Amino acid sequence: MTPQQVSQVQESFIKVVPIANRAAALFYARLFETAPETRALFRGDIDTQGQKLMSALATVVNSLGDFEAIVPIARDLAKRHVAYGVMPEHYGLVGSALLWTLEQGLADEFTPGLRAAWEEAYSALSAAMIASADLPAHGFPGRPDAIRSRE
Repeated sequence: MTPQQVSQVQESFIKVVPIANRAAALFYARLFETAPETRALFRGDIDTQGQKLMSALATVVNSLGDFEAIVPIARDLAKRHVAYGVMPEHYGLVGSALLWTLEQGLADEFTPGLRAAWEEAYSALSAAMIASADLPAHGFPGRPDAIRSRE
């Protein structure tokens, strides 16, 4: 990621923080709408899961300027996600739901350039998580074009 992309992601996330609960609800609604099979991966309270999601996003976004600091976080997240049954192919679906959520929450401020910055950030994180999980990436090369939807 370029320093400009890091700044774009961080500045836009500041605007998401006040609507974090709504953003998390939008995210999970979209994920379950476009990939209903992922619903079975979540066994606990979805509101609590939404808080965990936003907390993890905040940690990652705040560390984007030092990607090496994210690697241990990604490794820990990946290992937990493997235990939940997450497979490499789920990462693209999650990325698509995340981008859609950001588009809803940021509206006109979610420009093509900002979208590209978020795609880059998510692709780097998900590639690190897939690599840390020691799973085959089944066609997920960790690039922005790997974020796909089922629309």
